[in-house]
Amino acid sequence: MSVRDRVARHRLAMRERGFRQVQMWVPDVRTEKFRKEAQRQALAVAASDRAGDDQDFVEQISEDWPE
Repeated sequence: MSVRDRVARHRLAMRERGFRQVQMWVPDVRTEKFRKEAQRQALAVAASDRAGDDQDFVEQISEDWPE
């Protein structure tokens, strides 16, 4: 039995069990671009505890929205 046949059988069995195949693109975590963006976000999170005064100010001047 070829690989193609085994894959086809497996996919058919999964469909019969109520599953459907989903393919998606995800970020490549091995790239330098990803590493830099992850570092940028980590630094932003680390600095966020120092932004508490800003959030307090925003909450003080904000109005409640009617539901």
